[in-house]
Amino acid sequence: MALTTGRRRSLLAVLAMSGGRTVPVDQLASAVFGEGLPANARRSVQTYLARLRRAIGDRWINTEAAGVMLQVDPDAVDAIRFEHLLDRAARHRDGDEERDLLCRALSLWRGDPFDGVASERLELFEAPRLRELFLAGLERRIDLDLAEGRHGELVAELSRLTAEHPLRESLWVRLLAALDGSGRPAEALERYEAIRAMIADELGADPGPELRQAHTDLLAERRPASAGRAELTVTPRQLPVGIDAFTGREAELQTLSGLAEGTADAPAAAVVTGTAGVGKTSLALHWAHRVADRFPDGQLYVDLRGFGPRGQVMEPGEAVRAFLEAFGIAPTRLPSSLDGLVGLYRSLLAGRRVLVVLDNARDGDQVRPLLPTGPGCMALVTSRDRLLGLVAAETARPIGLDLPALAEARLMLAARIGVDRIEADLDAADQIVAHCARLPLALAVAAARAQANPVMSLAALADELRGMEGGLDALDSGDHVADVRRVFSWSYRTLSDEVAGLFRLLSLHPGPDIAVPTAASLAGLPPRQVRRRLSELARAHLLSEFAPGRFAFHDLLRAYAAELATRYESSADRHRAAHRLLDHYVHTSHVATLLVEPGVPEIDIPLGETSQGVIREPLDDREAAMTWFEVEHRAMMATAVQADDDFDVHVWQSAWALQRFFYLRGHWHSQIGILQAALAASQRLGNPAAQAHSHRALAWAHSQLGQLEESGSHLTHALELSALAGDPIGQAAAHNNLGFLAQEQGHLDEALEHSRRALELHRAAGHRLGEANALNSIGWQLALLGEHAKALDFCEQALELCLELDYRSLGAGVCDSLGYIHNGLGNHTEARSQYQSAIDSYREFGDRFNEADTLAHLGDLHHSTGDSDAARKAWQASLDILIDLEHANAADLRAKLDDL
Repeated sequence: MALTTGRRRSLLAVLAMSGGRTVPVDQLASAVFGEGLPANARRSVQTYLARLRRAIGDRWINTEAAGVMLQVDPDAVDAIRFEHLLDRAARHRDGDEERDLLCRALSLWRGDPFDGVASERLELFEAPRLRELFLAGLERRIDLDLAEGRHGELVAELSRLTAEHPLRESLWVRLLAALDGSGRPAEALERYEAIRAMIADELGADPGPELRQAHTDLLAERRPASAGRAELTVTPRQLPVGIDAFTGREAELQTLSGLAEGTADAPAAAVVTGTAGVGKTSLALHWAHRVADRFPDGQLYVDLRGFGPRGQVMEPGEAVRAFLEAFGIAPTRLPSSLDGLVGLYRSLLAGRRVLVVLDNARDGDQVRPLLPTGPGCMALVTSRDRLLGLVAAETARPIGLDLPALAEARLMLAARIGVDRIEADLDAADQIVAHCARLPLALAVAAARAQANPVMSLAALADELRGMEGGLDALDSGDHVADVRRVFSWSYRTLSDEVAGLFRLLSLHPGPDIAVPTAASLAGLPPRQVRRRLSELARAHLLSEFAPGRFAFHDLLRAYAAELATRYESSADRHRAAHRLLDHYVHTSHVATLLVEPGVPEIDIPLGETSQGVIREPLDDREAAMTWFEVEHRAMMATAVQADDDFDVHVWQSAWALQRFFYLRGHWHSQIGILQAALAASQRLGNPAAQAHSHRALAWAHSQLGQLEESGSHLTHALELSALAGDPIGQAAAHNNLGFLAQEQGHLDEALEHSRRALELHRAAGHRLGEANALNSIGWQLALLGEHAKALDFCEQALELCLELDYRSLGAGVCDSLGYIHNGLGNHTEARSQYQSAIDSYREFGDRFNEADTLAHLGDLHHSTGDSDAARKAWQASLDILIDLEHANAADLRAKLDDL
């Protein structure tokens, strides 16, 4: 039938899209009239409804108190049937069945949704959502076709689609895969260059990580992944252990399950809010475990530490990086910028069904980058803050947790200690509940006390609890915790003196969690003893073992432990514990650094003996050392940055040990942060050699960010301080770095002068490793000046020393220099061999910047010999790495590619 009136068409479309659900009248008014609401919107809606009834018949429209419903089978509406078919396809793993459902869904597409329907609501919200569903379904069908080898059949279709959607990079990824699979890799590379140039011209940006990875695969002669639901090496199952005794909160659980059922149409997000200890995390984890099978592609979990100890709030980039690594993506392949990380994260989740639990969030800005944006996924956020901005802008569903009612709180207690025991003395049970302020965390601690004393009556337990002191003063801010200290102290006083002492000391550790060896060092006790005590604390619900061998506090319990530590541990005892903790990190990280970088120059402030009771973790090889740094570097950095001035030596040594790890990972900003603390510490120590080292390290980090002025200032200070300290090796290192800086600024004669001075000083001091470094610098700078024969002699001397000293990282740098020199001498085959040797070594070490630098030089070699395709391949691979590292040299590589 023809509805000629625009608003009747809009009204019918909105009702049809409701899928047989009741639509409130105010929503109908907003959808039909937009911002131009009439004075009496309800009456106007009723008028149009009456006209619509006359046009289609009374039996189709039902009006009730809650609103208006179109009485129609949802599958009779093409748009809804389209979504249902896509949802069924997403639940299938059988390619034929899935493809059939996708084709049936896509055949329902008739062009632009709601064409001819004047409704801002449909145009702004429903139409874009349906378009995205269509394209996602189309891409998935293309992925299935690619998997069956139909590359040639897809090229024409994908060429048309990329023309229609030129900035949708996921379509370009599939086109590149189809071209390559059709035996047309050269054309695929040309198409990549076309989209790269278009994105640069129109957006002033670079392609996203998914498209860049496809290009890198082409360059490496690997078949590009077609994106979408490409197979990953790992399906993450990160949910911590749930609570067996969980009970109650049925309404909230049903709300969450209802949201999960709708994720096939669009991503969902829920925000569980409430006071500390009210059970937000328990609810989230209980529900997440219950519905894990609905999210077969993974369950991600992170504690964002929004209200954690000492302000150690997790940055969004750190969380995204952990999620990507959980999917099996190597750390060396991760972008360093937040935008790059988020782009890769969201591309990876596209087309997958993943649950993301974001626990203990501080605010909306922390959460937004972590929200999945594609259908099939759900985010579950917990926070003490109401996160109203997230609810408004991202339409997250708010779920407020209040204190449970008395009956529900009694059930929570019964779930832990048994119904029979509760029913034997209801009055005493209710007294315990009242003393716990009905707070679930306090109830859990009280229940643990009751479980440990099964023969004691609940009345006796209630009397004991009544006698404890009340009020966690520091946390008493109307958050229902006035009696929490009483509950905690009740459990705490049952601990042996040894276990209670460990509980207090653990509050001195600033990290979000602690490993057994670290806790053993903090306490100055053997690991086996500490492991037993940590387990006892976990059984008492004063700690949680969220992963094997790693324990964490609830932040209320941490505050309570810190309060007790201040009261019962003398300042001398706390100082000794902090000393042991820093000793543990410094000595273990020193071993790790020597494994990561064999031959690293000796530390300027030598390590002393460890305090009695300190455990140095055993690390067998480079891989174990890098893994240790990955897990512990945040806590180690926090421990150093927050240390008292009495520990300036440890602060400086911590920065020294973290320096190489941060360099390899490209964490320049983190490196600058701890180096600034180290510089301040060395200044308080009055140690000019240590100050000079800090200035040199800061200079290098700033230079990697393109901040050459800051770099030069630090190097000037470093040279002066090394001279003041009578440290010729430090002076030589400063000259070497000044030579690099002058080279970057184009002052080659000045650079060569600094490098020659560095060589003199190193030789005079008998420092052969520094001598090799200076020889390489001289050779490189001579080559830049065109004196290749002289350069060859210096670099061959450098390589000989590196081989003798087994200093492989510098040896890779010398191979890069030799590649450049042989290219200048016309020995192109030898040049390629040297470059490839350097690249292989850098990849083995995980040294991404120098890998990119040598790839750029390899591209220069190919360009000089007229092989433009090989040059483009090497330069683009280099540029992809530099973009990920946010390195200043990316602009030069981009210009070379533009000119090619």
